[in-house]
Amino acid sequence: MTNFGTRQMTNALQGGDEGNLKTGSVLQERYLILGVLGIGGMGAVYQARDLRFPSVTKLVAVKEMINMVADPSMRTMIVRNFEREGNLLAALNHPAIPKIYDVFSGPEHSYLVMEYIDGKDLEAVLNNTQGFLPVSLVVEWAIQLCDVLTYLHNQPEPIVFRDMKPSNVMLDQHENVRLIDFGIAKGFQAGQKGTMIGTEGYSPPEQYRGEAGPLGDLYALGATLHHLLTKRDPRLEPPFSFAERPLRKIYPEVPEQLEQIVNKSLAYNPGDRFLSAAVMKQSLWAFRKATMMLPPSATQGETQAVATPVTPAAGATSILPNLPQPGATAIVDQPLAAAIAQGIVPLWVFRCEDEIRSQPLPVGKHVYVSVYDNNLYALSRSDGKFVWKYASEGGFAASPVYDSGNVYIGSEDNNLYALSGDAGRMLWNYETKEPVRCTARVAQGHVFVGSDDGNLHAVTAQAGRGVWKFDAGAPVRSRPAVLEKEARVFFGCESGEFYCVDFTGQRKWVHRSKRAVTSSALIADGLVIFGSADASLYAVEAASGWAAWKARTQKAIVSSPAANEKAVFIGSADGNVYAFDIRSGKKLWEFATGDQVASSPAVYKSAVYFGSVSGFVYCVEAKDGKLRWKFKTDGPVISSPTVLDDVVYIGSADHNLYALAA
Repeated sequence: MTNFGTRQMTNALQGGDEGNLKTGSVLQERYLILGVLGIGGMGAVYQARDLRFPSVTKLVAVKEMINMVADPSMRTMIVRNFEREGNLLAALNHPAIPKIYDVFSGPEHSYLVMEYIDGKDLEAVLNNTQGFLPVSLVVEWAIQLCDVLTYLHNQPEPIVFRDMKPSNVMLDQHENVRLIDFGIAKGFQAGQKGTMIGTEGYSPPEQYRGEAGPLGDLYALGATLHHLLTKRDPRLEPPFSFAERPLRKIYPEVPEQLEQIVNKSLAYNPGDRFLSAAVMKQSLWAFRKATMMLPPSATQGETQAVATPVTPAAGATSILPNLPQPGATAIVDQPLAAAIAQGIVPLWVFRCEDEIRSQPLPVGKHVYVSVYDNNLYALSRSDGKFVWKYASEGGFAASPVYDSGNVYIGSEDNNLYALSGDAGRMLWNYETKEPVRCTARVAQGHVFVGSDDGNLHAVTAQAGRGVWKFDAGAPVRSRPAVLEKEARVFFGCESGEFYCVDFTGQRKWVHRSKRAVTSSALIADGLVIFGSADASLYAVEAASGWAAWKARTQKAIVSSPAANEKAVFIGSADGNVYAFDIRSGKKLWEFATGDQVASSPAVYKSAVYFGSVSGFVYCVEAKDGKLRWKFKTDGPVISSPTVLDDVVYIGSADHNLYALAA
């Protein structure tokens, strides 16, 4: 876990009394105050520009806490609580949770620098809407909120948000929800009691007794949904009186099944609510699929390729029995028929015109996948229907990445492209001298990408202007890894060197392996972990490049590592997937697939997912490598899986993109 501590401010604030910073003030000789976003009882939130990046306008939000308490012990406690929010956010990584960049304090002020979210909170959206909000839109928000609550509740020490309400949920410019204000979020321990905290009307009954648990967040989510659907503010009503304001009586267009879902989350007794946010999400997802309710802003494109929903063969059992099956019956080919006979039923299949070697990218309502036929596809996540495609002059060996509504991808035609995520419109292209087979990384307003021209390129994300390039001396196909706070970029090249450079392109250190480093690095516990064609998995210290440990396989590694808190997982050309202790490199287990593994594993909950040249997609237990299930495709699986919302997205050389239940 990142622990920022609380640094003391070394420079005086330019103007402003009692924390009211003036426009033009500079904090830490870095953050230029542009204006006030909001004012509260103990401080304010400001929009600022990060001056460390002069070539781009990088906006941040600066949260100020004014500490005027006279008692020294109370002052210390208040600072610690503020610092705790920063440390809590720094340890989290979810698209709905703002990123944390910095924490520092002065004599009477503490500041939290975080991601700036351009949007409105749901309370403002509700107040600015004439009439009722579309039911489908509220359902979409609910599914996204269940997803982020699942992430919080599934942390090693579960995190309870404790203050879910419309004003604490932002809707960003890309219509994705973002959870804000973690000031009272806390780790959960069963049986632990505290003081009542939260917002009256949204807080569950047990929270009034000082008992805050994950199921309390579901109650608050139910209260939030009730408010959004009915426009009846629960803060103005008697506590726990939702039953007196039936959803369908106030808003008749709310389907009965949705009313049942909201009412279940609002049960007075925690034991009568959903078992978890994941279960509630599954119910919402099933409801949406049954009613085909897509949000009004969902992009509908002209169909140019076929997505095939697959229904079970006679006697087959669906992995998701609670989800309704599509009404259309597909013509099932032999590989799918074999998989169905084993009980493995794809949720949908999308057929492309060539091999899929890349890693699919599910984001929001879409899943993006690049194919070697020169096309980048955008599909509907819910049913695999075609939305748009973009064709370059060369094939796509790299995978797409997404940031701030845009998709970035490199091509065999030597270009890095930036496309609009909603329509696939090209925004800019940046040309290198050789094919771009490296998957890009977006950080701090820049796109970092390698090219076969032997350089790592830093390009502005907004305009596609080259800022600098670092000569690695050999093709760079390893995806860069980034430590944003330390302003460091890590990547390998085909001659075996693995580099660390800073955000200005200056080399900090280099570590040499014996053969090519195509594998992309993983950063964990202060270590940078990557594979090499010399059959080794290396772990080096991120700060210095000194070797921490090295583990051996029998053949070359082009797979990229994935990890949980205990182990790192990697595939090898020797046909095995390995689990090594993340701190010592000791082998924990290996799983034999019978053919090369170029696919990079994905870790999701307690399982590891990967493909093999054998043609199978595998799911094994993370703790011991025991097989849970496998799914047969009709070609080698070089593609790496992405798992999101209990769905595995993975491609195959058989030209198909599969959506499988995790």
